[in-house]
Amino acid sequence: MSVVTIFSGIFCEQEAVIDDLVTGIGYQKLSEDEIVARATDMAEMPESKITRAFTAKTSVFNKFTHDKERAIAYLKLALAQKLTEDNIIIAGYTGHLIPKSVSHVLRVCLIGDLKYRYAVAASPKDNNSQLSEKEALKQIRKTDSDCGAWTDTVYGISDPWGDSIYDLVLPMDKLGAASASSAIAENLLKDILRPTPESEQAVKDFLLASQVGVELTKQGHDVQVSAKDGTVTLVTNKKVLRQSRLDDELKSIVEPLPGVKSVKTEVGKDFHQSDIYRKTDFKMPSKVLLVDDEREFVQTLSERLIMRDMGSAVVYDGEAALNIVQDDEPEVIVIDLKMPNIDGFEVLEKVKVTHPEIEVIVLTGHGSEDDRLTCMELGAFAYMQKPVDIEELSFVLKEAQDKIRQDKEITHSET
Repeated sequence: MSVVTIFSGIFCEQEAVIDDLVTGIGYQKLSEDEIVARATDMAEMPESKITRAFTAKTSVFNKFTHDKERAIAYLKLALAQKLTEDNIIIAGYTGHLIPKSVSHVLRVCLIGDLKYRYAVAASPKDNNSQLSEKEALKQIRKTDSDCGAWTDTVYGISDPWGDSIYDLVLPMDKLGAASASSAIAENLLKDILRPTPESEQAVKDFLLASQVGVELTKQGHDVQVSAKDGTVTLVTNKKVLRQSRLDDELKSIVEPLPGVKSVKTEVGKDFHQSDIYRKTDFKMPSKVLLVDDEREFVQTLSERLIMRDMGSAVVYDGEAALNIVQDDEPEVIVIDLKMPNIDGFEVLEKVKVTHPEIEVIVLTGHGSEDDRLTCMELGAFAYMQKPVDIEELSFVLKEAQDKIRQDKEITHSET
């Protein structure tokens, strides 16, 4: 039987449409929560990192951690494993991950104009709560931005409601839930949506490509993967200093995998962009936040750490540092003490209260012995003086990373 994917703008009666389909034609709903839960279990990543892949805001550390790409790899595998089932409705973002070669999928978009969406938002909910127009607009803007970022990631199309992405774009302001579900049910009867040997093979190809993608991401690689009848194609989209060496490494990982008959490597359309391909080294610190109001110094320090395969981001004041801690949860913070407004002492104290797992290294040119004692009492991992030897700082960062890893292993064993 055919599969239905439904992608909807917020306040477009998606649940009502799905409920009608489940009742009317006997399909089962595969919720996004189920797919995310499967991906989370397989990836051993926090659910928050998986779901962040759906948002417009990407972590400042992502170019070093590739967390978004890793999350998508596991989402694809979780989805591909379920795609072999019949009579399912896939709701939400993940349906976009199904390749177009799987032709027995009816891809549906539900969207309506603002007036209609305001009315849906203002209607009484089960708990009798209603949203004001201002609050509704805020949520619409936020989710529409996320939707556009997601379709841009998957298709390179920033209009999330574009006709080219879907088989059906249903104007909910003109149809309503009952008519929309009827239109979907009617289209499911068309011969073009019946599974064929070719489309069923495309599901198997998607599953194999997803399995390969997960194995590569486990090894720290970020490449585009496709498969056809056991032939796996790997596409590199970033400039590589030694392409043949990378190709050999990728093939050594993929060729032994079950179901793989042969492996091809190619360079993609973005191969000549300025970014350099970097394999993620999970043993190296990849989420280091540098906080210092001496801009030239801290930018140079970041560059020198990146040259040593340590991923770092830079902010220039304490307030920005605390915002990054809240949004992106760095593993290690290297912070100066003397900064305007919120100084290093206050940042250190707040971080160790709210995120005690983050290690903080104080790097200052103006500190005293009393300052050192105060910082250590507040929970600093280390206290260092400027000018700092980069090798010494690198060593301390690795020590901090080792401590974080050991603490996580202890916590995991206890649970």
